[in-house]
Amino acid sequence: MNRVWYPLCAGLLGLGLWQAVVWITGAPHFILPDPWRVAKVGYENRALIAEHTLVTATEVVIGLVIGSVLGALTAIQLAASPRLARLTLPMLVFTQAVPVFALAPILTVWLGYGMASKIAMAVLIIYFPVTSAFHDGLTRVSPALLDLAETMGASPSRVMRRIRIPHALPSLASGLKLAAVYAPIGAVIGEWVGSSKGLGYLMLLANGRAKVDLMFASLIALAVLTVALHKAVSLLAQRLNEISRIE
Repeated sequence: MNRVWYPLCAGLLGLGLWQAVVWITGAPHFILPDPWRVAKVGYENRALIAEHTLVTATEVVIGLVIGSVLGALTAIQLAASPRLARLTLPMLVFTQAVPVFALAPILTVWLGYGMASKIAMAVLIIYFPVTSAFHDGLTRVSPALLDLAETMGASPSRVMRRIRIPHALPSLASGLKLAAVYAPIGAVIGEWVGSSKGLGYLMLLANGRAKVDLMFASLIALAVLTVALHKAVSLLAQRLNEISRIE
């Protein structure tokens, strides 16, 4: 009951605060529409919003899968080769000094206005969090376990499979949960820069036509998509934690 009750109360509180701001400020609906108007517009345009939500969801899920796999493989390789890690990790940190959003126009030029550039944005924005979280887990295994494995003559690959990876699964789970939140940001930014489909495109279209209520409806659809994705990834993370305890 708590899993349902608390989110429901939080949602109702948010709607109440939203409505209170509209009443207090007296803002016109084309500046700040009330929740009822947004719900009405969202229902009237449900087919349109659903169509663009499906596009964004596809971009996000594909980007999340690719970025997570690449990040996990990179983390394993870096943990297996400390020399490579000393060379590569500073480069990865340096790349984070460049705002990923600034790369969106370049990716659009290189990959076009289709899904490819949006998927690439999602991959770029989640690659480092997954790599960093999983690598930390792989390198923070108890030295006693590693010494015991070395004494028993276990090969480095076997140590990685049987000790490092199972003990690092909770760290990977944390990285995946962060990635689930960040991935939609990358996809929508890519849609803002150049696209003909997706929730980001729909927001720009509504903004150009001064349909603020449709913008809010699209934003809520994006929030619901992000929450659903985070919930799905949280279930996967729970499973990874269970596997880690078993191992």
